Amino acid sequence: MIPTDLRERAARHALLPLRLFLGVTFVYAGLDKLTDPAFLSDSGTGSIGDLMRGVRDTSAVPGLVDLALKSPVGFAVVLAIGELMVGLGTLAGLLARIAALGGALISLSLWLTVSWQVTPYYYGNDLIYLMAWLPLVLAGAGYPSLDGLIRSRRSLRTE
Repeated sequence: MIPTDLRERAARHALLPLRLFLGVTFVYAGLDKLTDPAFLSDSGTGSIGDLMRGVRDTSAVPGLVDLALKSPVGFAVVLAIGELMVGLGTLAGLLARIAALGGALISLSLWLTVSWQVTPYYYGNDLIYLMAWLPLVLAGAGYPSLDGLIRSRRSLRTE
C-alpha cells in the first residue's frame, strides 16, 4: 500500500512530465524554425511557403492557409516565436494556462491545415499535441511552477 503523503506528492507532480515534454518540444520547434533559413523562405525545398501551398487544397480551412500565404515568412516567424514563448511559459509554469491555451491553439491550427489530410487521423501528431495541451489548460501547471510560487507568496501576505 502506498503511503498517503507519497500519493499526494505524486498527484501534485502528475502534470510535470507532460509540462516538460511539451515545453521542451515547443522550445525546440520554435528554435528549429528560427534557425532554419530554408524554412524561413517564401519558396524552395523545406520552405514555409511551399509547405503551405502544398497543404492548401487538402486542409480543413483553406482560408487559414490563404491568410498565412499573404506573408509566409512573417507567418513562420510569428509561429516560431509563439512556439518558443509557449514552451518557455510551460517549462517555467508562468501563466501556465495561457501558455497551454497558446499551445493548444497552435496545435489546432496545424492539425486543421498541415496534418488534416493524414489518414488514419491518429498518424498525425498535431491532434495528439492538441489533446496533450488540454490537461494543462484545465489544471494549470501544477507543482513546481512560478504560478504556484506567486500564489503561495500572495497567500502569505494576506494572512
